[in-house]
Amino acid sequence: MILLYRILTTFLYPILILAIFFRKIKKKEDAFRYKEKIFPSCFNVVRNSDSKLIWFHAASVGEFKSILPIIEEINNNYKHIEFLVTTVTLSSSNLAKEELKKFDNVHHRFFPLDVGFLMNKFFSLWKPNIIFLVDSEIWPNLIFKAKKNKIPLSLINARITSKTFKKWMIFPRTAQKIFSSFSLCLTSNLETKNYLLKFNKENIYFNGNIKLINKIDAGGIKNLNEKFLLKNRFWLAASTHKGEEVFCLQTHIQLKNKYNDIVTIIAPRHIERVKSIKMACDDLNLNVQIINKNEPILDNKEIIIINSFGILSNYFKYAKSVFIGKSTIKRLENVGGQNPIDAAKLGCKIYHGPYVYNFKEVYEILKKIQISEKIENTKELSDNLIKDLEDHRKDNKKISVLINNLGQKTLADTMNKINNFLLNEIK
Repeated sequence: MILLYRILTTFLYPILILAIFFRKIKKKEDAFRYKEKIFPSCFNVVRNSDSKLIWFHAASVGEFKSILPIIEEINNNYKHIEFLVTTVTLSSSNLAKEELKKFDNVHHRFFPLDVGFLMNKFFSLWKPNIIFLVDSEIWPNLIFKAKKNKIPLSLINARITSKTFKKWMIFPRTAQKIFSSFSLCLTSNLETKNYLLKFNKENIYFNGNIKLINKIDAGGIKNLNEKFLLKNRFWLAASTHKGEEVFCLQTHIQLKNKYNDIVTIIAPRHIERVKSIKMACDDLNLNVQIINKNEPILDNKEIIIINSFGILSNYFKYAKSVFIGKSTIKRLENVGGQNPIDAAKLGCKIYHGPYVYNFKEVYEILKKIQISEKIENTKELSDNLIKDLEDHRKDNKKISVLINNLGQKTLADTMNKINNFLLNEIK
């Protein structure tokens, strides 16, 4: 199977180039840096040969944010270290531009396609000493290249769903070869640990989800609309998917029976859908405003649609109640759920639908400490929001403390395992 994978990825390379060019046209790729994914001449290597290079691969925003505290800890504990962080998505690269400014030894690049000759060239140029893969980023060509070069591999915050596990079990010998290549596996849940034990009996630990450890400086969050958000009664629907906005608009209409001045703020997961959401508002005769970053909210609007990436925390800070999307859509039952951790860290009471498989273990934690609640329909959501909004002033200290304490414990446990892993690799 490994040989077949190598042949297929090489054969598909021209097609993948075309796919990335098409994504660039659709503005889903960085207009200037997309070539980092596909052309060795664009790998743009910056490497101090006197330092050890630790490579973290974290595909998207959530994974990227989760590794920042780990990078900070390693950076504080070890000398003569450089870091390479690779990501896949456009939003993660935009975030990296901001978050990595404080480091002078951390380089960000787009992850190259997992094609054999590309990986060979990437390794020969960057010469990583240690590699951390995050979440479900299992790339066979990368893994076997690292193994061949005797580069220590670690999989952190590993996550394997039951569906994915069944696929791996079709090729158990291949799965065993891949997962036994890791010297350390830290899983995000017990389910994944049990799955990995089928393929590798050593150095597999469950320490908790590292997405709990990403730091948010609430004091550093600024919002042009602070006065509006403090003055008005509002709730936030975050990371919504197609169909969920109507669900939220129906909830808004029910809330209007209690609060005539209620404001609903919608932040869709994919902002290219903003116009269609506005049309749904118009169909229901709701007064709507689309706002871009650093644009003021008008006083006479009842529905606000956010048309910008990366600013949700600016609203979580002020929101008392938040509905997290990708959770009410039946067809997404096995992939449902968006990350609720940032909202919880900023003191929000969280509501979600029944389909949160992707963040099942996180929601279990939040439910246990009474921060989140599952809702089945618009009436349940509106009834709960009315209770929250009776006094719309926000006191986020209790929720924030609970989540941050969990995050600190997870970070400590994770760093204990990582430091043991690094002990013999970094002198």
